[in-house]
Amino acid sequence: MIRTVIIEDEPLAAERLSKLIAKTGSDLLVVATLDSIAAAVKWFGAHTCDLIFLDIHLSDGISFRIFEKADVKAPIIFTTAFDQYAIRAFKLNSVDYLLKPVDEKELQAAIEKFRSRNQPMPDWKQLIRSLEKPEYQKRFMVNSGQKIKSIEVNDIAYLYADEKIVIMQQKDAGGRFPLDYTLDKLESVLDPEKFFRINRKLIVNMDAIKNMFPYSKGRIVLELQPRPEFETVVSIDRAAEFKQWLNK
Repeated sequence: MIRTVIIEDEPLAAERLSKLIAKTGSDLLVVATLDSIAAAVKWFGAHTCDLIFLDIHLSDGISFRIFEKADVKAPIIFTTAFDQYAIRAFKLNSVDYLLKPVDEKELQAAIEKFRSRNQPMPDWKQLIRSLEKPEYQKRFMVNSGQKIKSIEVNDIAYLYADEKIVIMQQKDAGGRFPLDYTLDKLESVLDPEKFFRINRKLIVNMDAIKNMFPYSKGRIVLELQPRPEFETVVSIDRAAEFKQWLNK
């Protein structure tokens, strides 16, 4: 068996990848699913594996930091929605990568590539240097029926939590698509000059704000375009920061 580790901080994405690996019918055995740099460093301090599926951005930093703190020899297949990072990593180090949402056929092809060649360890220091400068998300890959679409970030009006699912709403009454992210993760990858989290459940694009109205206790009500079916109020604890954001 090929002992395999998934390093991914989004539980749904990790679970989906694990199921897809099992579905390929290969001899890959997922022996650990790790959700942070700290968890990975601790695990690799006592264990080894044969293959790693690695998300580049984790909740506690760029995942390459793992390899500064732990002695890891296993080859890597990147699994990331951050295509600009993945493509750069691929070009720099000739490593394989899969864009989220991971496609079953592409996963199978990546596994076959892993089997067919010896994959050198990347130059982690070079990768870290190349990724130190913040680059915000430019597009998202989403499922649309039987197809996968690429949605430009500039085409997003807002993103909101609907129970346990995060939904992306396009501008101009465009489509709505579920995303395999938390709002916390989205808040960290979207350009803060354009997007602002007005409350616990909603991130808005400045371009989607049509009107603003004063509300009780210093809060602000937003009129968004397209108009959502839920309340769009800037929370008390975010109101002052929101006003500063508007004045930048």
